[in-house]
Amino acid sequence: MTNMPGKAAMTAAVALLAAAVMPQPAQAFCGFYVSGSGAEMFNDATQVVLMRMGTRTVLSMQNDYKGPPEAFALVVPVPVVLQEPDVKTLTKDVFGRVEQMGAPRLVEYWEQDPCAPEPDYSRMMPASPTMSAAGGAPGAMADGTGVTVEAQFTVGEYQIVILSAKDSTGLDRWLRQEKYQIPAGAEPLLRPYVEAGLKFFVAKVDPQKVKFEDGRVALSPLRFHYDSDEFTLPIRLGLANSGGTQDLIVSILAPGQRYEVANYANATVPTNLDVKDEVRERFGEFYAALFDKTLEKNPGAVVTEYAWQATTCDPCPGPQLGMQDFSTLGADVLAGAKGQAQPYHSSDFVLTRLHARYGKDVTNDLVFKAAAGIVGGRESHGADGKLESGAAPSGMNNFQARYAIRHQWLGPIQCASPKRGRWGGPWPEVAQKPDFDGGGVKGATKLAFARRGAFQLASAVRSDVPELGLTAGAAAATPAAGSASAPPATQSGAPAAAAKKKSGCGCAAAGAGDAGLALVFLALLRRRRTGRAAKPHQ
Repeated sequence: MTNMPGKAAMTAAVALLAAAVMPQPAQAFCGFYVSGSGAEMFNDATQVVLMRMGTRTVLSMQNDYKGPPEAFALVVPVPVVLQEPDVKTLTKDVFGRVEQMGAPRLVEYWEQDPCAPEPDYSRMMPASPTMSAAGGAPGAMADGTGVTVEAQFTVGEYQIVILSAKDSTGLDRWLRQEKYQIPAGAEPLLRPYVEAGLKFFVAKVDPQKVKFEDGRVALSPLRFHYDSDEFTLPIRLGLANSGGTQDLIVSILAPGQRYEVANYANATVPTNLDVKDEVRERFGEFYAALFDKTLEKNPGAVVTEYAWQATTCDPCPGPQLGMQDFSTLGADVLAGAKGQAQPYHSSDFVLTRLHARYGKDVTNDLVFKAAAGIVGGRESHGADGKLESGAAPSGMNNFQARYAIRHQWLGPIQCASPKRGRWGGPWPEVAQKPDFDGGGVKGATKLAFARRGAFQLASAVRSDVPELGLTAGAAAATPAAGSASAPPATQSGAPAAAAKKKSGCGCAAAGAGDAGLALVFLALLRRRRTGRAAKPHQ
């Protein structure tokens, strides 16, 4: 059994192995599927949420998998030997709430009657948030591979084994012997994680226990936790099956703390931009174009899209997160974590959303660091009456990617001192229209599905965006469909080479560790046995 070096202890991560298996742009699988018969495996989405407090990391992951259950397996390098109490299955609904909470949002405002009495905002302040309610016996070494089965157990529909390996070649051979098909070139990518002394969490699906929804496999999300000093997100392992540029969305939940990256440039997405009506029906395309332009101006950067107290939002595109969500995602095992100086409450959690895009030649994993608070993207005006713009340092976290469609007052103004620029809900004549959808807040979710290359960003904004060198109304096209923004730079600032083909991976993730923890999704070769032959879902 290999001892793991302390500084090289891996905490948590997501490896993105995106393969373009759909003829239209789609959210690619954060990993890869291979069928023993050569049939294609499909995955619409993978979401990972990671909680961090002290040295403890809790990783929760959802898979939206299409294919025969016999063809699915999951391999995750972990810093310690996990036991059955460390692993559990979850329900899926919490992942949608986390994505919605941190998503870029579009709001719609109507200018209120400039002659109406000024509201008493002191009586409208919201109350402070409160707490709301398989592979051999353990210890056996596979002959000639140097792989040891450290533990095995069953959780839900998953058959789980924990492995240690003496070298990556032996691990590669063991996985193939056990009917996992590894992509060509995977062994060198496994090597640094094996050399760091990591264990390997391997989960297979028991076909007799899976459920089907609408004719497809419905796999339960998995959650497990462990302790490790470092906080990093390896992405190198995910390059084995990558067809080109990949998107990674990282969501981190931590008491009282936001995060950014330590070994790449950091940028914040431009926010509080007023946009034209056309954005309402094409918000995903608009935001994808804005994000690409942000990377064009900040090559290699990891972009902060959200940093806010996790129990509140303004405006809120969906339900707020509560104590039940935090408990589901791991708050129940955070208490007593090493390095946590004092107790926490549900209202302490900060949700950080980071967005990276990288190509096949990236060489460095992402390393996270604690960061000071920032504010921005709020309906907040300075002493000069101007709406705040960009991100500003603060002792709190109130930053979001927010964009507004504003309808100026069209009625009569019959008073001596009209008050312009007071924004609120729809005018009565608008709200009473049969086709009015209510306006409100719209979140840009599933951004990996957003169409790229056809949106004229400059024509959609109502004012210049100096930080992007963007002039409102200018005839500037976004990059052609399929083009890749510059991937993250190395620590020295040299960007990795851009890949020619684009694939997306909209993963909500949060990670940790020096050598890092990487998720690799592997398809299990169909076992040789009599009986029915599983067919991929059509």
